[in-house]
Formats: sequence, structure tokens, C-alpha cells
Amino acid sequence: MKKIVCLGGGNAMPKTVLQGLKKYPVKISAICAMLDSGGSAGRLRKDYKILSPGDIRRSFIALANTSPIIQDLFNYRFQAGELKGQNFANLLITALELATGDYEKTIKEVKRLLNISHQVIPSTLDKANLYAILENGKIISGETNIDKPKHNANLKIKKVFLKPKAKAYPEALKAINKANLIVIGPGDLYSTLSQILLTQGIPEAIKKSKAKKVYLCNLMTKYGETNDFTVLDFVNQIERYLKDKLDYVIYNNFVPRKEIVKKYKKKHPELLKLVEVNENLPKAKFIGRNLLLKEAIEHDPQKITKVIIKLCKL
Repeated sequence: MKKIVCLGGGNAMPKTVLQGLKKYPVKISAICAMLDSGGSAGRLRKDYKILSPGDIRRSFIALANTSPIIQDLFNYRFQAGELKGQNFANLLITALELATGDYEKTIKEVKRLLNISHQVIPSTLDKANLYAILENGKIISGETNIDKPKHNANLKIKKVFLKPKAKAYPEALKAINKANLIVIGPGDLYSTLSQILLTQGIPEAIKKSKAKKVYLCNLMTKYGETNDFTVLDFVNQIERYLKDKLDYVIYNNFVPRKEIVKKYKKKHPELLKLVEVNENLPKAKFIGRNLLLKEAIEHDPQKITKVIIKLCKL
């Protein structure tokens, strides 16, 4: 059975890659971003000095094999009172971590509750923070302030780093070492993917691995992170943090109707425009397809999975 490692966080990777791949006879290891500092998960992290449960919770739910009622419970968000805005699964993961004092036990218990047969792995257990240096030298502190900029978001991000430095969770390195295919993304370049690739041990393990390295490029540019980025700009940054070359890049080359783009941008004002495709990308490495759902600027899990499974067989 082929072993596929998926690196990411937020909604994109779980919703796009994990939900599609779990329908195939493959072994999945989802390595999750752990340094979210915003929203309800960020509040829990700050109040209880714990690891952020937000991103890993999404991977747990994507790989769940349980009843729709239990999945709805894990997705439930309180609408009023002191718990307003909090997600039930985030609270459960937090309570398990506090009660056991052991994150490995927390992972095992959530996997058992959701009947998960695949691996869900934190990228690190260290309580680091993400920082960005802008082109004018200003330093932005915290994942949420990079994700939702309060500074002049027209300034380019020159560099991102972790402070203090974070070491990779050993199980993440083991999964990478055993992988046949490693899929990076999709996800926010700096606020999500870079924090995993900055974790000590992970880029080195990926470089050493014999697995094929695949990047699934974002569909749209994001205000404050990837303004005016092309496919090649995304790839150059991923390879910069990997300190290695990718084997394949999967990207969308279909341009939907203007009204679909306009409608989606209204719902997601942080997204600027479709990622431009550079001319003359080498076809041996760059795989361009229509990857979109019919009525939204979102990856179609079925289309993505077909490409990934095909690469597994090469």
C-alpha cells in the first residue's frame, strides 16, 4: 500500500487532499501546522498555554470514519454566551491535553473517537511563534497578524522565521522517511506552509526522503502574503524553504467565468485574483489542469486526487 504524507493546515489541505485520498487504498499521514495564534483556537492557546488545536482538528475531521452526527458535533461552533465562537472539537482537544498532560495520548484518543485509520501528526510540539520580516524591515509577530494583516499589506514579506526554534515531532520525521509521495499544500504560503517547513528536521527529512515531492499550488493570491504571485513565485518560495527541488507541481490552468470569480471574491475579500500561469513551464514537472469545482474558486477533491494517485503509480 502506497504511503502518502500530506503537509498543510487551515481548511484547504484537509478539505481538498485528505477527503479525496481517504477514498483510495492508500496510507495517509497528515502533518499539521500547530502555531495558529488567531481566532478561537488562538484564544485557547493563549489562555491555557497549549498547542493550537485548530489545524490538527480539521485533519482529524477530514479523515474521520464515523456517523454524520458525530462529525457535526466535532464541527459545532457555539453561538452565544461565554463559549461564543468556540468550536466543540477545539475544546475537547484542549481538555484532553490538559487532563492527560500528554499530547500523544490526546492524539490517540481523538483518533479512537473518530475511528480514524490514518495518521494525524503535529509538525511540532514546541510552543514557538511565527514572525515575518517585511521589505521595509518591520517585523510582524504571530501567525494571525501575518494571516490577517493590520500593517500595510502591500509590503512584500521578505522572510519568515520561528522564535524560539521548533523541533519536528519524531513521528512526522518517521512518516516522511517511509513515504512514497509527499504532498505540500494547498494552503497559505507564509502563515501556514512555511511554519511547517521552518520546523527543524522537516526540510532535511524531505530532502533525504526517496519519495516524490509534490506541491499543490494555491488557486488565488492572498492580500498581504502573495500579492501578484505567479505559479512560479509560489514554487520558488516553497523550494526556498525546502532547500530542495520539487519533483512535480500541480496547478490550475482553467479560467472560470468572471461572475464566479466576482461572487467568490465577495465572500473572501482577502483573496485578490487567480494565480497567473507563467509561460513555457516545463511539462515534465508542472502539471496544469482544470482543478476547479463548477461554481466556486475551490479545488475539486476528485480532480486533485486523480492526479495525485496517478503520480503515486509512476
